[in-house]
Amino acid sequence: MNREKRRRRSQLSQRLLVQYFLSVLIYLLVLGASVLMAAQFCAGINWHSNDPLYRFLLFVRDYILLFVGIPAIGGWVLITWWYLSKPLRYLDEIVDASRKLASPSEEPIELSAALAATANEMNLVRERALRDARAARDAEQRKNDLIVYLAHDLKTPLTSVIGYLTLLRDETELSTGLRAKYTGIALAKAERLEELINEFFDITRFSLTHLTLERETVNLTRMLEQITYEFNPALAGRSLTWDNRLEPGVELVCDPEKLERVFDNLLRNAVGYSYEGTAIEVTLERRGAHAVVRVKNRGRTIAPEKLERIFEQFFRLDSSRGSATGGAGLGLAIAKEIVVLHGGTITAESADESVCFTVTLPGAV
Repeated sequence: MNREKRRRRSQLSQRLLVQYFLSVLIYLLVLGASVLMAAQFCAGINWHSNDPLYRFLLFVRDYILLFVGIPAIGGWVLITWWYLSKPLRYLDEIVDASRKLASPSEEPIELSAALAATANEMNLVRERALRDARAARDAEQRKNDLIVYLAHDLKTPLTSVIGYLTLLRDETELSTGLRAKYTGIALAKAERLEELINEFFDITRFSLTHLTLERETVNLTRMLEQITYEFNPALAGRSLTWDNRLEPGVELVCDPEKLERVFDNLLRNAVGYSYEGTAIEVTLERRGAHAVVRVKNRGRTIAPEKLERIFEQFFRLDSSRGSATGGAGLGLAIAKEIVVLHGGTITAESADESVCFTVTLPGAV
């Protein structure tokens, strides 16, 4: 990048230098031609010796170097000043354009033809700033909407928990079966309340903290085996099964705590959005110095326009707050940030009622 900037500066300097010497040369040629034409014109006229103009022309002839030298030097000075001040005018243009970048608008930045490359770069920066500003506004709006929804949703399980606990306290004659039923309902509502509170914490942590990595060498195969095992109760409730294809002994230099969160989010999504009675495929393979993990499940095909935004902050596939699978819309955004911090990539594909996430991580040993 610096080399390209130096090259453009050198080209601009060379162009200005060539233009300067051509301007001086053309001016001197025009001045010389004008003097010769004037001399020939005056020589073709019959003058009278007492004519004042004739006497003045004789004076000019005697001091021709003075009368030609002054315009030549004056013109050279003016041309030199013009080209010396040109970079300053370019600088003024760039300063004015930089002020526009501080508060970019839809109107493109226009500079002199010599600064076309600089104008193009500034317009790219302007467009990127506008995109980032729009994305930030959209994310902020989604976050605000989500907080409003979460605050509203907190009331329902809390009211239910209080209602069923009050009933258990006041109704001492309840049968054992009915008491167990009400206790189970209160527990389920309390668990939903905990999920909603955790979503609030996720939003706060994502907004206020910056992720940093603490790397160490871990057995990635064992990590994935352990995480999938912990999801077995959730799978049993929906008649799901694992189809694990994990290459043994794959080790990775990474931050294990944060990487666990990546795979936990991916597996949680796979469990939540899978068709009942299907298998979730988890594969791990080593490719040179990279480890590649895939999580594939059978579920509703994700539309292309949603697939493009699936890693955005606060974006939820299911906008319904009543959905059991709908979280804060941060899981995949945080997963992508962690993977990128590791120097890896994460992608999503969906077709023919299947969804596949692929994570590629460097540092396999």
